[in-house]
Amino acid sequence: MKLLFDQNLSHRLVRALADAFPDCQHVRNVGLGEASDTQVWAYAQNNGYALVSKDSDFYQRSLVFGAPPK
Repeated sequence: MKLLFDQNLSHRLVRALADAFPDCQHVRNVGLGEASDTQVWAYAQNNGYALVSKDSDFYQRSLVFGAPPK
């Protein structure tokens, strides 16, 4: 499973979880450190990432736009 960590989570998670999730990335590592939620959502969806976040913005977005990227 490919995980994409949102800006509100530490970039250190990529290294800490590399053994279990070798394809995980942090938004800042893929040039999305200052991106909007819309841009992050689209990147995750277009690149096959499951989006990992601790804020409710993406949950609210899924209520409006349907299922989040998986």
